[in-house]
Amino acid sequence: MPVPAAPAVAERPLAGFTIGITAARRADEFEALLVRRGAEVVHAPAIRIIPLADDAELQRVTAEIVADPPDVVIATTGIGFRGWMEAADGWGMAEDLVESLTRSTVLARGPKAKGSIRAAGLREEWSPPNESSSEVLDHLLAGDVEGKRIGVQLHGATTEWEPLPDLCEVLREAGAVVVPIPVYRWTPPADTGPMDQMIAAAIGCGIDAITFTSAPAVASMLGRAHDTGLLEPLLHALRTSVVPMCVGAVTAGPLHALQVPTVQPNRFRLGALARLIADELPRRATVLRVAGHDVTILSRSVVVDGEVRTLTAAGLALLKGLSRTPGRVVSRQALLAELPGGGDDTHAVETAMARLRTALGDSKMVQTVVKRGYRLSVDLEDEDVR
Repeated sequence: MPVPAAPAVAERPLAGFTIGITAARRADEFEALLVRRGAEVVHAPAIRIIPLADDAELQRVTAEIVADPPDVVIATTGIGFRGWMEAADGWGMAEDLVESLTRSTVLARGPKAKGSIRAAGLREEWSPPNESSSEVLDHLLAGDVEGKRIGVQLHGATTEWEPLPDLCEVLREAGAVVVPIPVYRWTPPADTGPMDQMIAAAIGCGIDAITFTSAPAVASMLGRAHDTGLLEPLLHALRTSVVPMCVGAVTAGPLHALQVPTVQPNRFRLGALARLIADELPRRATVLRVAGHDVTILSRSVVVDGEVRTLTAAGLALLKGLSRTPGRVVSRQALLAELPGGGDDTHAVETAMARLRTALGDSKMVQTVVKRGYRLSVDLEDEDVR
């Protein structure tokens, strides 16, 4: 019977796994963390971040805050607050902005935001222990926000997929006057080809996991899938065969709203996410005992006794077809339907099968059943595999 998989190689636990990265920022750093652990990485930026210095809307809001500081300002991310200060400096407004914020109560959502606030020469009044927007909201609502002007640093553009605007909406419903601060707004990438390919790979089981490091990236991919008529197939893949790995609860929010389970580290950091992926994906994989070998079939490769075996597309398709009913006979005609490109000549199955056996390293792993087809040489206890 299938048993939980162990890492293929202790130093490279992700060997054989294919992982998608949607990050637009620090993608190279994150890719290096995964490649070091053995993964094959596919990169498809899901968003394009608008340079702050070119953002006329942020410049307008900054001038408004300089002229009339809000009662409260919420810094939600470190890079966003720091980038805001740098953009203000480029507009010749940095000193005036810092001076105006000394008259506001500044709250930091987490330690990175806190560090950026202090680097600007300011001090935060309060920061939640768990780095969550909901804690910031609870803290504010515990007091009286009626009539108060509250500046909220936004994470990006707002869409139907992104729940972050709820923070602003709840504050407005409580009577506050919200001043949105649109730090690092985003748009879909200029070239959606890579994202389309990743969506197709997820739907076609050609990828083992997709990573998200921001809610806007999730929102962008969901929006693109919706626009191309592939939202439901994508959601099905994310609920079943492809593991969505998110850096934190805020990032996972749009997926959770659609009943898509995610995996998240305890700390909202790239390093913690990479370590979690290295632990979680091998644990979730399934090992089959085939002719005395431990076999793990992944999206684009197979691991045999801890060694990654690279198969042709046809060989991998046949192996996946056989593994759907481990140990049971699969007809040549059924396997023909598995081959890329299809066709009507079962000789193509025989040719691809010969190559598959060679690539696996042990011809006994796939057994020929005369006049019936092929089967994986798996021993299933108490089950008829004839």
